Amino acid sequence: MKVIAEAPTTSIDVFSRYESEVRSYIRSFPTVFDRAKGARLWDAEGKEYIDFFAGAGALNYGHNNDTLKRSLVDYIGRDGITHGLDMGTQAKAEFLQVFHDIILEPRNLNYKVMFPGPTGTNSVESALKLARKVTGRSTIVSFTNAFHGMTLGSLSVTGNGFKRQGAGIPLANAVSLPYDSYLETGLDSIALLEHMLDDKGSGLELPAAVIVETVQGEGGINVAGVEWLQRLANLCREREILLIVDDVQMGCGRTGPFFSFEAVGIIPDIVCLSKSISGYGLPMALTLFQPELDAWEPGEHNGTFRGNNPAFVTGTEALRLYWRDDRLSKVTLSNEKTIRDFLMDMVESIPALHGRVRGRGMAYGLECGVPGLAEKITARAFERGLVIETSGAESEVVKLLAPLTIDSEDLHQGLAILADSAKAAAKEVI
Repeated sequence: MKVIAEAPTTSIDVFSRYESEVRSYIRSFPTVFDRAKGARLWDAEGKEYIDFFAGAGALNYGHNNDTLKRSLVDYIGRDGITHGLDMGTQAKAEFLQVFHDIILEPRNLNYKVMFPGPTGTNSVESALKLARKVTGRSTIVSFTNAFHGMTLGSLSVTGNGFKRQGAGIPLANAVSLPYDSYLETGLDSIALLEHMLDDKGSGLELPAAVIVETVQGEGGINVAGVEWLQRLANLCREREILLIVDDVQMGCGRTGPFFSFEAVGIIPDIVCLSKSISGYGLPMALTLFQPELDAWEPGEHNGTFRGNNPAFVTGTEALRLYWRDDRLSKVTLSNEKTIRDFLMDMVESIPALHGRVRGRGMAYGLECGVPGLAEKITARAFERGLVIETSGAESEVVKLLAPLTIDSEDLHQGLAILADSAKAAAKEVI
């Protein structure tokens, strides 16, 4: 009998031997992670890392949150429903009620809740489909440097050329316009959109919807101005164009309030949520929309795993734990000042960065004006025990996305590692 030797579980070689070349994050973080708690991770060799990545925004409340973990373990221990499609379950009913009572009602939001499938891109797909179904129009307006997901509909409204080319077919029925401050020449992109809608020679038909991120995360931490977003919302309302806000990464408190659009004073027609909505890193997504838009036929948009009941359990617990009051929002805004001030000092003290700082809440970016420098900084940071990624079309931005619940010691230690890494990387390019 032939004995097949098992590869050591701590060997990173197993991934290159058996996993597709499509893998990406492991190339930036070349180790085998084994444990995680709060804002820290440990690899199989016991090396400790501070996490400024937070599962790309899926772990706003940190790794293995004790309160959420207890609710999950108790639910599994009593043989609670795990898989339920869109059948009625106690876990789902409780989530819906708590989401209404804690999130929607206090904000005077009257959204219907749809479970489109457990990923952010599925939430976006359902939003695009619904907008087209309701309006009878096909065109969607999106913006430069937008990122909305990796499936075909989501890619059609995504700006990144590298990601778009993975579709393998033309991406149609979408028009991309300049995001706020895309050009430093002062181009008024809202006036441009209005003019194109009025001009019969512009080639732009009345769209079904406009989809926008209030802060573009993957696009490089680009922050839209309050006035710009308000004018966009007003234009959509006046022209009977549906406004979709993609809050997949910037929702669930990332910018301070639960929804990123709250501080802007707009009410979208459709909202996409995922990532941290389960609270525990479990797959889950929501599509929220005004009741009059609920034109779906039963089963017209479905999916086998849209009823992820363990995610309902931890999501409910997260809402109860963090969103009954504004304490977490206040902590996030306090941390924002710490992060912004630190990054501004870095830019001033390390002129070789040619850096610029931008962000909102606890989504911040350090743009490096030297090609390749941001990637060098994140690589040096990983060597020093900090998990942090880049974003932007050319990976030119160091992206800070720490858990909202990170304690002061971990936050300051992570920032110190980032500063040391930036100094080391800057010396390499001088």
